[in-house]
Amino acid sequence: MKPIANKKQEFGEDPLTVRETDHYVEEYVESFVEKWDDLIDWDSRAESEGQFFIDILRERGKHKILDVATGTGFNSVQLMKAGFDVTSVDGSAEMLSKAFTNARDHGFVMQTVHADWRWLNKDVHGKFDAIICLGNSFTHLFEERDRRRALAEFYAALKHDGLLILDQRNYDAILDKGFSSKHKYYYCGDRVTAEPEHVDDSLARFRYEFPDKSVYHLNMFPLRKNYTRRLMHEIGFQKVETYGDFQETYKDADADFFIHVAEKTYHDES
Repeated sequence: MKPIANKKQEFGEDPLTVRETDHYVEEYVESFVEKWDDLIDWDSRAESEGQFFIDILRERGKHKILDVATGTGFNSVQLMKAGFDVTSVDGSAEMLSKAFTNARDHGFVMQTVHADWRWLNKDVHGKFDAIICLGNSFTHLFEERDRRRALAEFYAALKHDGLLILDQRNYDAILDKGFSSKHKYYYCGDRVTAEPEHVDDSLARFRYEFPDKSVYHLNMFPLRKNYTRRLMHEIGFQKVETYGDFQETYKDADADFFIHVAEKTYHDES
């Protein structure tokens, strides 16, 4: 799992043609991963999120959590601090290595698994109370069959009354009205710019520039909110509640991020 040093991002002669699920592994090179926490700013993000995810999980009695988009470990560490039993998964070995180090620096030994979501249950065993897939990570899947396969794997890894929490950027607003973000919640680093360089119906190419003038890119699929909700229902999740920037009541156009909370079991609230 040792990262390849000094490897550079490669998008070929025409980066806009790179619309493949598997390419994300090439995008998270070591030098980009090392700067990722400058983009997030753990302290600012912790302040903006507050107890949102912790409260949702506690209110529903969830304890055993699978973080399938660990990244550099922010959400896994926050949940471990709050007393949850967390297993941390990522498809990027570079990200997992950084996450393990970050967790150790916070006094935790992270349980890590290097796995592809499409074959999650081959590498991750047991059933979980809840799965979190955060940080806009689901948009790395470019093909609908990959999205369906991943959601089915998430569904299978959950207990009968399990919960999936999945977030995404507000691509509806970006596609329909153009990009506008204050980076108030997810990307809180104030010295880093993160904005789309190109957007069409099947590609959102984001450009990240850091204080040292280094530039990186991510190619992602611009998921529309209702499309994501529909897929979750079609895979078998009975109830999907969507929040805008951690708020239950919001205007679609104003939210930077949507957070979907999907339940396997139907609860009759009458």
